[in-house]
Amino acid sequence: MNISKELTMGELLRTAQDNGVYEAVVNVLLSAGMHCIGCPSHQFETLEEACYVHGIDSAELVSKLEAAVG
Repeated sequence: MNISKELTMGELLRTAQDNGVYEAVVNVLLSAGMHCIGCPSHQFETLEEACYVHGIDSAELVSKLEAAVG
């Protein structure tokens, strides 16, 4: 699974579900304090934008997500 900061949160979650790694992705997001799963704007907000709003380094979160999905 290719994860980049340009993916929308919606794309990230749909792709994770399609690849059988939804739980791993959700766990990383929740651990980072990003509860975007239930937020209506997650469909259109990029991972980078969501990280900015939450004060999280997007490159670091992408690395954690990549590690979690293998």
